[in-house]
Amino acid sequence: MTLRADVNDLWQRYDDGLSADETTGDDEATLDAFLDALEAGEVRAAEKTGDDVTSWEANAWVKRGILLNFGLRETEARAYGDVTYHDVLPLRETDDLGERGTRNTPDGTVIRRGAHLGSDCIMMSPSFVNVGARVGDGTLVDSCDTVGSCAQIGENVKLGANTLIGGVLEPVEDAPVVIEDGVALGAGCRVTSGFRVGENSIVGENTLLTPRIPVYDLVDEEVVYGHLPANRRAFTRMVESSISDHDLLEGGAYKPAVVATDVETETLEATQREEALRE
Repeated sequence: MTLRADVNDLWQRYDDGLSADETTGDDEATLDAFLDALEAGEVRAAEKTGDDVTSWEANAWVKRGILLNFGLRETEARAYGDVTYHDVLPLRETDDLGERGTRNTPDGTVIRRGAHLGSDCIMMSPSFVNVGARVGDGTLVDSCDTVGSCAQIGENVKLGANTLIGGVLEPVEDAPVVIEDGVALGAGCRVTSGFRVGENSIVGENTLLTPRIPVYDLVDEEVVYGHLPANRRAFTRMVESSISDHDLLEGGAYKPAVVATDVETETLEATQREEALRE
């Protein structure tokens, strides 16, 4: 049987009432093999099925495998340096990182079992990458960053300090947060609830990206939800709320929105300004 078939079979038994104290050695081997495959990048929680940033789809069986590792393991006391913690999963072994040029600085970089880190990555302390997350080659996870369960982070991405990448584990059919190749997120950004950021986009600091907040795309002149198109420069602005005329809200009420412009144009203008200053 394939790993996928083994996971689906185990899921069916779990759905029928299998408990942690009833698992066999083969069951535990399947759980471990599944986590190994996640860490090696052989399986992933979501994949892109088309050319557009909206075409990401969840691999439901992979998310079931993660849930099985929670449901069919007992909580144990574990050690992290001088700290004792209690969890169903240990932290990820990091012996393989150095040979691939990936760095995780001491005093607070936490990588949970089942997380994939590519080559030439940098994890600054303190930062945290959860089970099922995938961090692509050459990506920086800066200080105080959290990469949530199943999040898909592309290659050569820059996550600014104190950035939160949310996790989407359930329902298993829902795609997780996706940050495509070449994206730069400014410090303090929050990306949640399955939002997808298109490749080579630049997002200003403290921007909240979530499907409930509209993105005013000035390039294609449309309002979109749940994703930021590729090659955009995005930042937060406040727009008038539908309750602005309420008697209790003197001066009006406002809500956040995201404005997206063409990243190439903005970058060119910034370069020209820099050249002018140097002259």
